[in-house]
Amino acid sequence: MTLPLDKGNGIPATLLSPGAAGFWAAVILTGVGAGIAAAVLTRLLQLMQHFMWPGPDLLDAAAHAGAWRHVWVLLGAGVLTGIGQIVLGRLTSGNSIDITEAISRHAGRLPALRTLGSALLSVLVVGMGASLGREGAPKQAGAVIANALSDRAHLSDEQRRLLVACGAGAGMSAAYGVPLGGALFALEVLRGVLALRLILPALLASAIATAVSWIALPNAPTYLIPAYPLSWSVVCWALVAGPIAGLVSVGYVQLVAWADSSKPTGWRRLVAPTIALGLLGVVSIEFPQLLGNGKDITQLAFTDQVTPMLLLILLLLKPLATVLCLGSGVPGGLFTPSLALGALLGGVLGHAWSWVWPGVPPGLFAVLGAAAVLAATTHGPISSLVLVMELTARDRSFILPLLVAVVTATVVARTIERRSIYDARFSDQEVANLQRARNPSTA
Repeated sequence: MTLPLDKGNGIPATLLSPGAAGFWAAVILTGVGAGIAAAVLTRLLQLMQHFMWPGPDLLDAAAHAGAWRHVWVLLGAGVLTGIGQIVLGRLTSGNSIDITEAISRHAGRLPALRTLGSALLSVLVVGMGASLGREGAPKQAGAVIANALSDRAHLSDEQRRLLVACGAGAGMSAAYGVPLGGALFALEVLRGVLALRLILPALLASAIATAVSWIALPNAPTYLIPAYPLSWSVVCWALVAGPIAGLVSVGYVQLVAWADSSKPTGWRRLVAPTIALGLLGVVSIEFPQLLGNGKDITQLAFTDQVTPMLLLILLLLKPLATVLCLGSGVPGGLFTPSLALGALLGGVLGHAWSWVWPGVPPGLFAVLGAAAVLAATTHGPISSLVLVMELTARDRSFILPLLVAVVTATVVARTIERRSIYDARFSDQEVANLQRARNPSTA
């Protein structure tokens, strides 16, 4: 059951409000801790990936690796996942709690050791090639740090909810270098409320975390794309493709919900990930683009370096690979896989559109598709808009069709499916309770 909102101990409106000093100190320390954790976890993932797949990037290394490397590396990741899940279950008390679930049901309280262990395991197996996102680990670490600081500062339940969301958003901001998008993601997607007193702590935590992470991580956009020209063809395409992206997103969310409900228990936690990742390793011999979180194939789609046939094949296989990993109990994020799904869908629809109205670079359609699917799967249109602009370091050149695609995709998705990929495990009644709990009057 969702906990009731804490009416008497809300977010300090000013620096002179009761408890403001302790709350803002916790926000600052959360930003610092999330930045350090994101840098450490990102470097660990890069080391694991380089050790298992020596080369300039995962896709290039996997494309040139022998068939047996694909098999034994992914089988090893499956065995590691199974052993890790069993060890975490025996050495820690309580079950693993998703961040969204923790915020909505438990006022942001998380089992620290279990969550950090899952984050570490996620980094290792994603670095080995599991088809899940790398942002899950820094989000979990940031949330755990925020929860611990909430205990030390004796924060109210409502303050803890916000701080844990800020910590998760700050971890994501630091990992990808997206301070504004990460802050908006924390509030719009994880907390479900956008209000001034909530935005300021989120912005501060994400800004500090990103600045701290730049000590060890590069300050550069994740995706390098050219300045695509704007045309009426692109705007018209966005009107047509947006609803399609919304429908595809609904199917993807339902697949994620099914996979989450099908996670193995007992001794199957050892067998299921080994079989699933072993199968992924075999298929990746022919399609190395399936390995990892999808960053490399997204970059290629954004710059029109993927053939239409391969785009179509990966559009079918990549989400299945992600759901296969998730359903077998492999820990990891869904942010970059969702972005990759949108890029592949946008690329396919863009090539089809070029038969009707030629002259537009197909890579631009991939960028717009990525934003549309991300917004529709997370139910976070504002944060998705900003995240795509920060990730690509581009904005005005395609802002109008970007808005059209994101809005239409999100409206269609929310009309059909009330859940996002982050609350896919909730029932319809629980989602209704969650939406009632996210009452803006608390601001």
